[in-house]
Amino acid sequence: MTPQSVKQQLNAQVEQQSDCLINVSHQIHQTPELCYEEHAAHDLLCGTLEDAGLDVERSAFNLDTAFVARAGDSGPNIAVVCEYDALPEIGHACGHNIIAAAGLGAGLAAANMAQELNGRVSIIGTPAEEGGGGKCLMLEQGAFAEVDAAMMIHPANYELSRMNAIAVEQITATYTGCSAHAAASPHKGRNALDGAVLGYMNVAALRQHICPDERVHGIFTHAGDKPNVVPHNAASHWFVRSPKLDTLEELRERVVACLKAGATAAGVTVDCRRTAPIYADMIDNQEILHLYVDNAKAVGRVVCEPSFATAVVGSTDMGNVSYAVPSIHPIIKVAPPEVTIHTPEFAVYARSNQGDQAVLDGAKIMAMTIADLWLDSTKLEQAKHELLQSLQ
Repeated sequence: MTPQSVKQQLNAQVEQQSDCLINVSHQIHQTPELCYEEHAAHDLLCGTLEDAGLDVERSAFNLDTAFVARAGDSGPNIAVVCEYDALPEIGHACGHNIIAAAGLGAGLAAANMAQELNGRVSIIGTPAEEGGGGKCLMLEQGAFAEVDAAMMIHPANYELSRMNAIAVEQITATYTGCSAHAAASPHKGRNALDGAVLGYMNVAALRQHICPDERVHGIFTHAGDKPNVVPHNAASHWFVRSPKLDTLEELRERVVACLKAGATAAGVTVDCRRTAPIYADMIDNQEILHLYVDNAKAVGRVVCEPSFATAVVGSTDMGNVSYAVPSIHPIIKVAPPEVTIHTPEFAVYARSNQGDQAVLDGAKIMAMTIADLWLDSTKLEQAKHELLQSLQ
């Protein structure tokens, strides 16, 4: 079989599954579930894979809502990554329903040809991307130990080869003071909220003096109970982001110093703790991306390099995977440029005709890219060599 005929068969298989894939996307969209609570999505995806004849390990890698399905007995093992968690209040405003359904479609198509093409495919369901670090925990459990390369797509408002995925660490600052009656004896109190507010102001001042590609943003999660009681407890939650893991640590220390200074000024104590696994920056494998871009052209999508105006900036635990195996995380367009991810408007597009088309196109592009890696072993070897060079 020629590469062209293989890809034609893969695309035909995605088309045959189109109604099923779009239905899966819509069902996940209408039942948004937060990180580590994605039981309906987990069961839906696993059931669909089982109906197609694949052996599925449910609740895999010691996580209730993770799964893995495998096909093929020998050859390169390419992982298709599915995400399916949602955001509080705004649901699938990051379009993870599209990620899940496209990954499902690519995996099913590739699985049907794995034996014939002497390749292996793993469809890996990864919960809790939105802050819970599911992939980080799964890496520790060996989820990607036998994987040669990994891929996924992410919807947004442009067609891009990559997301500007930078490293991130989450910190919770818990301030403890002493309560008192705010009118009768305020002098006997030590105001934990003052400490939290002063810490926030310190971080706000710090923002003037960090690198342009670094980010620090936080919220108050507790600010006292009643106005007439001096708050003895207050808390804030922070995301600290930097382009690389090595620069993240330096920025984290500066942020923590700001938060501690607020506590010192208010005469209270503060406990700063990491609340989730650290997300690494994304190492986008150019060898595999070239294959993806060429295959995207075949379905009518022109993929561009991100510019200052079009870049999608954020963080993902797929970055941690990219440190372990050659990986890609391209962006597929589902919305107009003015509609950005993590907004209620984007959630609407995630279940639109554009979103449905992204499911099918994304599945086709990834399935064809898997075939490229199966059919030409030199491509995969070059991808692995590129990763080793990146890590030096």
